[in-house]
Amino acid sequence: MSQNVINKLLNNADVAEKKLLLLKSKLLEVRKVQIENNIKKLTQENEILVSKVEKARAELIGLETSNGKKQYPIPGKASISCSAVENTTTRASPVKSQVQEPAAKKEKKENASKKSKDKSAGAPSEVAIVDVRKLDFRIGKIIDINKHPDADSLYVEKIDCGEENPRTVVSGLVNYIPIEEMRDRLVMILCNLKPVKMRGVLSEAMVMCASSPEKVEVLLPPNGATPGDLVSCQGYPREPETQLNPKKKIFETCAPDLKTNDDKVACYKGSPLEIPGKGVIVAPTLKGVSVK
Repeated sequence: MSQNVINKLLNNADVAEKKLLLLKSKLLEVRKVQIENNIKKLTQENEILVSKVEKARAELIGLETSNGKKQYPIPGKASISCSAVENTTTRASPVKSQVQEPAAKKEKKENASKKSKDKSAGAPSEVAIVDVRKLDFRIGKIIDINKHPDADSLYVEKIDCGEENPRTVVSGLVNYIPIEEMRDRLVMILCNLKPVKMRGVLSEAMVMCASSPEKVEVLLPPNGATPGDLVSCQGYPREPETQLNPKKKIFETCAPDLKTNDDKVACYKGSPLEIPGKGVIVAPTLKGVSVK
């Protein structure tokens, strides 16, 4: 075999080896991209599942509360309610009264004193956390809207919040947003305000807007949002009250810190309001203004 043939074979072997190394490198890059895509997909699915769990949990607490079952926070685990305590106390009371019947008057005084102390001791824990996690923000769709029959500046809307029945909401937006722009649009609403009559119509929620002295804009949910989606705030896990107590002024306490940032994103103390896995809530144009 001539030297030229040998050199040619060696050169071909060298070229083949380089191509193999290049193919291996590209294969590793493809695998890396695929792994990153899988991680991203699983992360998004996990966020969606977390949102569904939160929604189911909120609905369960709402059903329990509507059926008369009180919710008691466990110290250190504010998100877990302890309704069993009430049941245990209820069962124990008749036995105690039967055993100590001769001292009924004394027991009655002691129980009254104990309840008074418990109430005083429990008051601080009920208001220990007052921030955005107590507000029940959700996505709704306006399915019907008309002007209020007795107020020129008010709209009366029917809003689908993913519940069995739509909510009636009264909004003072007539002077800011044409009725045509309000029809069939998705909005973010505050659902756990105490229902209140506005010029004779009971309003069961509040449409959230970005607001300056000169302009008001309805906030925009992200693409893919649907009625009933729960809105959370980064760094503040949802623990909404079933219904806000007006005397505690929880919303009023949070309101000064609800603003849009320089990217028009609705935030609480700088943390974005978002639908996990879908995106953030934004204003059409307003930056650095109040959200209310």
